[in-house]
Amino acid sequence: MVAIACLGWGSLVWNPDGLPVGDWHPDGPELPLEFARLSGGGRVTLVIMPDGLRVPVLWSLLDVPGLAAGAAALRKRENTRADWIGCWPGDGSGQLAAQIGEWAIGKGLDGVVWTGLPPKWADENGRIPTEVEVVGYLSALPADAAVEPFRYIRNAPAQIRTPYRKALMKLVGA
Repeated sequence: MVAIACLGWGSLVWNPDGLPVGDWHPDGPELPLEFARLSGGGRVTLVIMPDGLRVPVLWSLLDVPGLAAGAAALRKRENTRADWIGCWPGDGSGQLAAQIGEWAIGKGLDGVVWTGLPPKWADENGRIPTEVEVVGYLSALPADAAVEPFRYIRNAPAQIRTPYRKALMKLVGA
């Protein structure tokens, strides 16, 4: 049997929504993350950021027969494009994939999948919002519209300590 892992740092960890994961482990590779994508439901979600602060992510074994099945399962859960699902081995993500590969080899894994959505702000993929923009956006939400976005921030794993996190936790009262 092959050992395929899935990396997680956001809602995937507390809401796998059908993804066949096991227990989450805190000793994943360190990846550059930030709350930098305006996603569905008004949430500002964690994404990989070029040149961002590296934080240790979580990982879980997937109950899948191989890497392609793992990537397909993650793509289905994330409801996203195939090119926004990272894979090792075989992904052209350069240094990031190489780093994940080194970590995976050390864990005895055969493959790894992860969500590779880009930052997005003001309907522009690739645009990185400032901390002031994120806090301002969330602060301006009416109470009923803030429920899910605030829940996402509160539920993000504690080890995901990004530069924006302290201000966001203060805002959501956590």
